[in-house]
Amino acid sequence: MPASPSTARAINDRLALGLLQDQGPLTAGQLKQLTGLSRPTVADLVERLGAAGLITVVGESGAARRGPNARLYGIAADRAHLAALDVRTEGVVVLVADLVGRVLAEASVPIEGDTGTGPAVRRVVAAVAGAVGRAGVEGLHTAGIGAPGLIDPATGDLRDSAGLPAWHRSLSAALQERLPGARVTVENETNLAALAEQREGAARDRDTFVLLWLGHGTGAAVVLDGTLRRGASGGTGEIGFLPVPGTPTLPSATDCTGGFHTLAGAAAVVSLAGEHGLPTPTTPDGPGAAGVVRWAVERVTAAGESGGLGGPEQKGEPAREFAGAAEEGKPVTGFAGTAAEADACARFLSALADRLAIGAASVVAVLDPGCVVLGGEIGHAGGDVLAGLVAERLGAMSPLPTEVRVGALGGSAVLRGALLTARDQAQDELWSAPLRSPVPS
Repeated sequence: MPASPSTARAINDRLALGLLQDQGPLTAGQLKQLTGLSRPTVADLVERLGAAGLITVVGESGAARRGPNARLYGIAADRAHLAALDVRTEGVVVLVADLVGRVLAEASVPIEGDTGTGPAVRRVVAAVAGAVGRAGVEGLHTAGIGAPGLIDPATGDLRDSAGLPAWHRSLSAALQERLPGARVTVENETNLAALAEQREGAARDRDTFVLLWLGHGTGAAVVLDGTLRRGASGGTGEIGFLPVPGTPTLPSATDCTGGFHTLAGAAAVVSLAGEHGLPTPTTPDGPGAAGVVRWAVERVTAAGESGGLGGPEQKGEPAREFAGAAEEGKPVTGFAGTAAEADACARFLSALADRLAIGAASVVAVLDPGCVVLGGEIGHAGGDVLAGLVAERLGAMSPLPTEVRVGALGGSAVLRGALLTARDQAQDELWSAPLRSPVPS
């Protein structure tokens, strides 16, 4: 049955808005070419969307740069404003953006471990309000929060999780009270990181993949056939609780000690580096562990570039030669620093790859995703060297072909995912208005 005129207008409106979002400002002629619609139909929707306040003229294009045909139309960026929050155990990072995702203001607020729930929440709410003020906007349409822990699929709230600060669970309600006109949503941090990597990062060409988050803690996000999977209780990807060999105990329902977290969390990575004689940070958090991994990788890369890993013909493949040297117990030389230091870097990264492959192999055996993305600060710091080592070990452990990639966004992926989610929700609500009640042309 053919669509009614109002339904057809709604479809055309949404198509044009999507193109303007994805490809930036376009002329009416470019919209006609990209949509396949007739010139009168494009003129009608441009007028209609402009009257609804959803698009605006943002410039002119072409040699003459004048006249109706030269007008560039874009999403009305100031139609709504958004906030994104990356909530960690030690603090929160906030940004405020417009409807197209352009960042207008940022803020960062540390929260000490002994800070009570009330003071912590008030500090974060004040940081959000301050960022909104510096952005010069009157209010927020949508706020997206990324936080560690389980999200209750029925309520959308953070569940009570052992080991996480109590103020995390109070933050959403406090923000909603402070921003009564805004829509406030919470999502698991690793899920948001996977969304960001899928849309803008390392997994843009993959419909099915698993993001292995390696930061202060560990986690996994599962995307199957283009859809993020959360599970019956919202717990898909709680890989920190995965029982693994190499730990002295088993995890419990309230404590992931003894699980994969004990092998691959930031504190475990820093401890492993110390065991191999590498310099370690005083604070064993995500950035600290990432610094140790980056320090070791830089020396491995330098060794490959100088031919110290087997000669010039093997430059560009430092991971393979490095792995062989480490496994055979040979010292790696050929870069600045002593042979003993090089050998320590080799053994450290080799041991870390062994640990990461254990968790990755378990996920691959169940899901067969074809691609594992190493995300978070540690995954990003490890780069192609660490990803190559993990891929080799995974290939030896699993019969399922699996590509291992480096996350492109690192620790910023959570904040970027929160902003993308907030933007999607705001645009979906705003763009549905002309679908319900088209403005007559």
